[in-house]
Amino acid sequence: MPFENLSPVLSDALVARGYEALTPVQTQVSEDQAKGRDLLVSAQTGSGKTVAFGLAMGDELLEDGRMPFATSPLALIVAPTRELALQVSRELSWLYAKAGARIATCVGGMDASKERRALGQGVQIVVGTPGRLRDHLERGALDLSALRVAVLDEADEMLDMGFRDDLEEILDGTPATRRTLLFSATIPNPIVQLAKRYQKDALRISTVGQDRGHGDIAYQAVTVAPADIEGAVVNLLRLHDAETAMLFCATRDNVRRLHASLVERGFAAVALSGEHSQNERNAALQALRDRRAKVCVATDVAARGIDLPTLSLVIHVEIPRDAEALQHRSGRTGRAGKKGTAVIIVPYPRRRRVDGMLRGARINAEWMDAPTAADVRKRDQERLMEKLLTPVEHEPEDLELAQRLMAERTPEDIAASLVQAHRALMPPPEDLIDNSARGRDSAGRPERGERFERPERGPGGDQREGFEDSVWFRLNIGRHQNADPRWILPLLCRRGHVSKNEIGAIRIGPKETMFNIPRAIADRFAEAVVRSANADGEDDSGVSITPAPDGPTYPPRRDKGPRDNAPRSTLGRAPGSDRSFGDRSGPRGPRGPGGPGGNERYKPKPFGQRSPRRPSK
Repeated sequence: MPFENLSPVLSDALVARGYEALTPVQTQVSEDQAKGRDLLVSAQTGSGKTVAFGLAMGDELLEDGRMPFATSPLALIVAPTRELALQVSRELSWLYAKAGARIATCVGGMDASKERRALGQGVQIVVGTPGRLRDHLERGALDLSALRVAVLDEADEMLDMGFRDDLEEILDGTPATRRTLLFSATIPNPIVQLAKRYQKDALRISTVGQDRGHGDIAYQAVTVAPADIEGAVVNLLRLHDAETAMLFCATRDNVRRLHASLVERGFAAVALSGEHSQNERNAALQALRDRRAKVCVATDVAARGIDLPTLSLVIHVEIPRDAEALQHRSGRTGRAGKKGTAVIIVPYPRRRRVDGMLRGARINAEWMDAPTAADVRKRDQERLMEKLLTPVEHEPEDLELAQRLMAERTPEDIAASLVQAHRALMPPPEDLIDNSARGRDSAGRPERGERFERPERGPGGDQREGFEDSVWFRLNIGRHQNADPRWILPLLCRRGHVSKNEIGAIRIGPKETMFNIPRAIADRFAEAVVRSANADGEDDSGVSITPAPDGPTYPPRRDKGPRDNAPRSTLGRAPGSDRSFGDRSGPRGPRGPGGPGGNERYKPKPFGQRSPRRPSK
C-alpha cells in the first residue's frame, strides 16, 4: 500500500488525487500514537490540514472500508467562514467518495430549509459554520447524539470572531465519548483553555517551526508616503504581474474604494467583504479561478478559507492588526510547496510598529522603497523582449500579414507600434514621491542624522501674504518618523479639505511638525480634520492633527546647506551643557534596533489628550 497506517480506501483516494507523499501534519496525525486520541494540532496555513483531519477521523468512520448507514451525523467539522466550510466539504468529498459518504454543508447565506431536508435524509458528515450549526441544533434539525468525531478547523480564528458561545453550545450537545480534534495555525491561551475543557489526554502535534513565517513566502516591507499608498499598490501589481494577487484592507469601505479605483485604472479586479452576498462571492471566486480576474481586494474575514492555486502575490494594503493576522493573510500564498511573495505597505509613521511586528513574528522581511514608474517600465521592457524573442511556430496567415506590414512600413515602425500596442493593454504606472536621495541603513531605514529640505516661504521667512493672522497646528510626527513636506502637504490637503496655497509654514522638529493655517479658515480646517480621523484622532497611517495655540517653540532652520555647516539647534541640550545632541564627535553609525525613532518610544496620544509642550529654555 503506498501510504502506511491508512485504510485502503483512503490510500487509493490519495493516489487517485496525485499524492506522492504526505505533508508533515498529515503524517503525524496518521501515526499509531495518534489513533483514537484527541488531537491538538498547530500547523501553518496551507500545510494540508483539511486532508490531515480527514485522514485522522477515518478509523472512527469506516467499517470494512465503507461508511455505515446513519440516521444522524457521525462526524462534525466546524469552520469559521462559508468559503472554508465549502472547501472542507469539497476535500472530504473526494477523500471519502469510494466509501460512500454522504456529506451535508450548513453555512450562513444559503437556503436553511434545504439544509434541514438534507440533514433529515441522513448524512454521515456535516460541515458548517458555528452560527448556522447552532441554529439547526436549537431547532432540532441537527442531532448530535451519535457523533463520533468533532473537528474544530481554524479554532483560533473562530474565537477571534466571537464564536466561543456557539462552539461551547455545539460541543455541549455532543456525547462525552466523542473524539475531539482541534486544528489551528496558532495555539493562544484561549485555545488552550478550550482544549482543557473539551479534550481528554490530547496529543499535542505541532509542525510550526521556530520561524513563524512561511519558508515558501518571501516577505517585503515597502515604505511609502501616506499619500502614495494607492499608487504603490498600482506599481506593485504592475511590477510583479502576478497570475493572481490578493490585496488586504481592514474595512469593507476601504475594500470598496480600492476595488473601484483599480477597476477604473483598468485592472481585472474583484472584491470580497462582508457586504457581498454568497452568490456575489461565488461569482468573484469563479472569476479568479477562470482567470477572468487577476486581483482580489478583500478583508481578513472574507478571505478566510480561500484556496487559489495560482495566487502568488499578497499585498497588505493596510497593516495587519498583529503577527497572527499577518501570518493568516500571507498564508493565502506559498501553499503546497509553491513560492509566494507577501508585501507589507508601510507608511512612514507606521515603520516602527511594523518593524516590531516582524521581529516578534520572527519574520525576516526585506525593506525597500516602493517601485517607481521607471522600475515598472523597465520590467515591462524585459517581459516584452522575453515574450517576443521566445521561439514560436507561426501560422501561414500570420506570416502573410507580416509580409504585408513589411511592405508598408519599416521594421522600426512595426516594432514601435507593437510595443505601443502591448503597453496600451496595461494600466499605466503611478509617479510616486522620490525617495532615492535619502541615506539608508542596512534594514532600509533612513539614517539617523537625515535632514529634510523644507519648501521656501515668502521673503519674510514664515510670513507669507495672507498668513499675517494665522493659527498653528501640530502633527504627531517629525524627523524621527521621516516627516517630509513632499508627503505632509498632500496629507494636510486631504485631511483638512484645503488647497496647498492655504497652508503656510511647515516646521519639522525631531518628533513633531508644526504648520499654520489662515485664521479665516482655521475652524473649517479643524472640523474637517476631526471628520477624517478615527476614534483615536488619527488617520489610517497613524497621523494625528491637533491645535497648537502657542505655535512652535523652536526657530525655523534658515540655511539650506549641508548639515555640518548648519547652525546647531539648542533643542535637546542638557542643562548646564555647552553641547547639543547635534554636536557629537566621531562618525555616526546606522540606527539601532529601535527603528526610525532610535531607542525612544513613539506612542502618539489620542486626539485631545496630548500634553502641552514644555517651553524651551
